[in-house]
Amino acid sequence: MSDTYHHGNLRQALIEAGIRIINEQGEEALSLRKVAAACEVSHAAPYAHFKDKEELLAAMKSSVTERFTAQLLQAVAGADGASEAGAEQKILAMGRAYISFFSHNPDYFTFLFGKQKLVAHLRMDEDHEEDYPPFKLLKTVFRQYLKESGSALSPAEQEVGLIKIWSSVHGMAALACMAGVETTIDWEQIELN
Repeated sequence: MSDTYHHGNLRQALIEAGIRIINEQGEEALSLRKVAAACEVSHAAPYAHFKDKEELLAAMKSSVTERFTAQLLQAVAGADGASEAGAEQKILAMGRAYISFFSHNPDYFTFLFGKQKLVAHLRMDEDHEEDYPPFKLLKTVFRQYLKESGSALSPAEQEVGLIKIWSSVHGMAALACMAGVETTIDWEQIELN
């Protein structure tokens, strides 16, 4: 193995290799030595980017979260540019982006929603710093929707409404990621109305 990585960004390659290892063999199988072997670099090469397995795991979760959040924010921004772009259109755009992101990155879906700890408080009257960033964005836009629609839903009904939106889109993304499920649906063009 060589110390020189000729295929681009070694840090990101190590992250991607780590995700594959966890998805295929479980988190207990992850090691810096294994990601180095998967990237065909020396066993010492990952230490230039990560001090240990925990730092690699944190970088893996952060990398996927940042990419996922960026795609959702881009969808919201695109909806902002459309005529009559209220919160309902933003929610629909986010839903399409959610499904699209994971249909193109099924390993990320398995990694994030497998054994990673993601916090998502459903109470609409409270914000929590530790909530998963994509969920925080959904919650913010859903609040906007409730305000725009003049909703008279009780706090419990608001929580149910939020979980219905999330679970519906999450379920479709899960189906899009399942290798053993064949559909005729074009996940890029799915209508969520």
